[in-house]
Amino acid sequence: MPKLSLLNQAGEKVGNIELSDHVFGITPHQQALFDVATAQRAAQRQGTSKVKNRSEVSGGGKKPWRQKGTGRARQGSIRSPQWRGGGVVFGPTPRSYKVKLNKKVKNLAFRSALSSFVQNEKLFVLDKLVIENGKTKEFQTVLDNLKLEGKTLFVDNQLVDVNVRAGRNIPTVNFATSNHVSVLEMLNNNNLVITKEALEAIEEALSNE
Repeated sequence: MPKLSLLNQAGEKVGNIELSDHVFGITPHQQALFDVATAQRAAQRQGTSKVKNRSEVSGGGKKPWRQKGTGRARQGSIRSPQWRGGGVVFGPTPRSYKVKLNKKVKNLAFRSALSSFVQNEKLFVLDKLVIENGKTKEFQTVLDNLKLEGKTLFVDNQLVDVNVRAGRNIPTVNFATSNHVSVLEMLNNNNLVITKEALEAIEEALSNE
């Protein structure tokens, strides 16, 4: 069973915390991580690109000139794709990029991402995160105390306004809640900092999977 130190905002050890083998101690499943990350990136696409085909562009159905005798190539409509202002062939139309994945695959990827942070010693558990005055300088002090370098994702049970206000001016800091954090968000960060309450909520949600 993996064990981690429980830290406070000063970077001091205030206890130990045991992690669930089922959630934090598995061998990361690379294919599940890839599939879920790809699906989540696809879900971010709007799919609203649209062009007009020959049935939608303006222009009459009248034949531009007679079939024979003009010396020019035969034409049936000025809506044809070869005409300037004509319809577009095989252009994009509104569509959904959603990729269907089984719930077990999603949970496996989530547990794999968490286990990967544990194995790389990039998972930090805080007793609580409270930036009383909402000052960026105070938040930077927390990062320095924890010796965090690179992009860091802070996960709590709920977003606290003063914490978000204090950290939003730091380009390497991101926030998420325990019930909405995604695999893609975790993979896009170098460090993962979770409060004790959020950790317990995540374990409870994934323990029966």
